[in-house]
Amino acid sequence: MKPNTFTKLYVHCIFTPKGRSSLLTDSIIIKVHKYIYGIINEKKCYPVAINGTKDHIHLLIGFPPTIAISDLIRDIKRSSALFINEQIKSYLRFSWQEGFGGFTVGYKELDHVYKYIVNQEIHHSTTRFKDEYIKILNDEGIKFNSEYLFEFYED
Repeated sequence: MKPNTFTKLYVHCIFTPKGRSSLLTDSIIIKVHKYIYGIINEKKCYPVAINGTKDHIHLLIGFPPTIAISDLIRDIKRSSALFINEQIKSYLRFSWQEGFGGFTVGYKELDHVYKYIVNQEIHHSTTRFKDEYIKILNDEGIKFNSEYLFEFYED
């Protein structure tokens, strides 16, 4: 009998729309979340949680070792931007900012991160996205140059 490969890999991803006038309005956001859920499933990954606000999105994704997170996020961003533009039919064009945050999540931390993501609206009633993102980077021990962070629009 040959040994198999066993993995349980999860990542918490964060990315944000480009431009000060976010088109992620209340009227479209649920459709966008469902659409992204479908992309993740189509890529043979496991959407655990999807939520955010009009200026950013959080994903908690389980994935097999054959999938590169950067490829998955690239595909999610590309396809969802096309979907959003098709839905809103505006002279403004929706796009995502370059880059993303991706943070590994251990199995024992899943419930905590899941609750954090599904409670984004409550969390952001008192915390700005910029402050949240910088705190996550610091908590994860990631050294960063503020020049290379997202463009934050709440200032």
